[in-house]
Amino acid sequence: MDNNQLQEHVYDENQIQVLEGLEAVRKRPGMYIGSTSAKGLHHLVYEIVDNSIDEALAGRCNRIEVKLLPDGSVSVQDDGRGIPSGIHPKMGIPTLEVVYTVLHAGGKFGGDGYKFSGGLHGVGASVVNALSEWVEINNCHEGRRYTERFERGFVARKFREEGETDQHGLYCRFKPDPEIFEETVFDYETLLKRLREQAFLNAGVNILIRDEREALEDGTYREDDLCYEGGIRSFVEYINEQKHATVVNPDIIYMKSEREDYVAEVALQYNDSYNETLLTFANNINTLEGGTHEIGFKTALTKVLNDYAHKNNILKDSEKLSGEDVREGITAVVSVKLTEAQFEGQTKTKLGNSDMRTFVYTLVCDKLAEYFEENPTVGRNIIEKSLAASRAREAARKAREATRRKGLLEGSSLPGKLADCQEKDAVLTELYLVEGDSAGGSAKQGRNSKFQAILPLRGKVLNVEKTRLDKVYSNPSLLPIIQALGCGIGEEFDISKLRYGKIIIMADADVDGAHIRILILTFLFRHMRKLIEEGHVYFAQPPLYKVYKKGSKPGSEKYAFSDAERDKYIEELGTTNVEADRYKGLGEMDAEQLWETTMNPECRTILRATIEDAVVCDEMFSLLMGDKVEPRKVFIEENAKFAENLDI
Repeated sequence: MDNNQLQEHVYDENQIQVLEGLEAVRKRPGMYIGSTSAKGLHHLVYEIVDNSIDEALAGRCNRIEVKLLPDGSVSVQDDGRGIPSGIHPKMGIPTLEVVYTVLHAGGKFGGDGYKFSGGLHGVGASVVNALSEWVEINNCHEGRRYTERFERGFVARKFREEGETDQHGLYCRFKPDPEIFEETVFDYETLLKRLREQAFLNAGVNILIRDEREALEDGTYREDDLCYEGGIRSFVEYINEQKHATVVNPDIIYMKSEREDYVAEVALQYNDSYNETLLTFANNINTLEGGTHEIGFKTALTKVLNDYAHKNNILKDSEKLSGEDVREGITAVVSVKLTEAQFEGQTKTKLGNSDMRTFVYTLVCDKLAEYFEENPTVGRNIIEKSLAASRAREAARKAREATRRKGLLEGSSLPGKLADCQEKDAVLTELYLVEGDSAGGSAKQGRNSKFQAILPLRGKVLNVEKTRLDKVYSNPSLLPIIQALGCGIGEEFDISKLRYGKIIIMADADVDGAHIRILILTFLFRHMRKLIEEGHVYFAQPPLYKVYKKGSKPGSEKYAFSDAERDKYIEELGTTNVEADRYKGLGEMDAEQLWETTMNPECRTILRATIEDAVVCDEMFSLLMGDKVEPRKVFIEENAKFAENLDI
């Protein structure tokens, strides 16, 4: 080996790459905004809006305007204080430039700039700048107006003073960089959901969103002006309206406590459903993984309701309501604000401040007990609902035990119709839930038995939205699913016991198939939700058509998954004597066809079920699968025009 070859393998300080400034953000954007998909794209808007929200938390901002503009850019304007206009004492450049070009720069790291703040802890503005094709700033601070332009993180037009102004606040307009993002078109509905949430969490702050990309028929633009003086009380009211549920306590129960470094708010209302909706926030960040504030709330709620029931002789001393009992049918929002928030968990959305548990616990214990003393009818109604939940839980336990005594829930007991796979490592295995015995037979013959298991479903799948847990154990379609997955449901759910890494729902590509998919998905969402949250649930995508030329040799046919693809194949094969057979069901395909089109990992398409917004999912399941017919009818009438290729 000569010296030149040896030099290529040297590993010293010269091989250590240092990414300066915002270059690191452009190199690894996922570290800062999660992904470069649509989710990451919209996150850019959230970061700029969060800075304006921080101004609102400081009591300095009343209105925020978000506009989607025709050139693909988005603007965010607030009426806050604006960014200080002087030269930064440490960096030696304008402070505005520091905020937009230096990571971890901002007024959130001590001092008196902000008492409470959320966002990406000071990196929001600079990250947006780094990942944008360009950014335009118009900053009004203490009677003077200042502007600056950046392109891909670098100064393109220097900071300059434009003169006097009677306005105050910050205007930021940016265009996402197509070199970074897979998709650069903003979705109005996605932004609206987030901005509505922020308006609820910050009572009295006015947030406008307007879509100026395309005018409506009357020449105006779509816009929503959001302002909720009721704050999280309005949030709870809105959620229950969207769930179309009948409320148990007409008046929303609200409580609040503050001290120098902590603020906690709780709003709750019970409805007649069997499901719990509990949303928690810390400094306006949705704490999806919960944390100390959630634990404090749950513990206090259980204690107060048990104490009230014992004190009023509704429960015997030996009887006790569980946490699940007292939260059945609850809609609650817990929002806390604190100066030094500590976030933990896999996605940094779990609050870790231990003092907050005691703070929220004390608030709920004191205020809720006081509310029940003043409103005994409400207290009794909630206790009665909790008792009904307790009786149903006991019925579910008996049904579960009866099922277990028959040997149907033991680890060694698997459904008779399950064709299991040879591989035992759940990371490598797949379970197909297949509609019907005919398709199940084809799937069993066509599968790769090393890692693919097949469970044909028989009978009508139970709509769990309309029933409690005890009925699930006797349902002939759901019990085999519980047995096959092996991780239990409800209180006994343990994802570490899951036997298959992928759960793939395979149903016909028609209305009946869609109904079966939504029934199974409703069951998984309500009783095994973590399977969806952790990405284990998928939908198979069987073809709609087989396109072939009459008299052609076997194997030359093409499979189309849409009308457009069908037409394309017809054109490719030549229109003379070309047939396009519409598959009415999976059972029409033989084993080889099913494998090649729908089950072969090398060429199949499967769609992962995700939960981007748990509130929206909860609302939609309640709407589509709940007891209330009229809201479902309205939804169908409003959305029927969007349905394509409907087989009726």
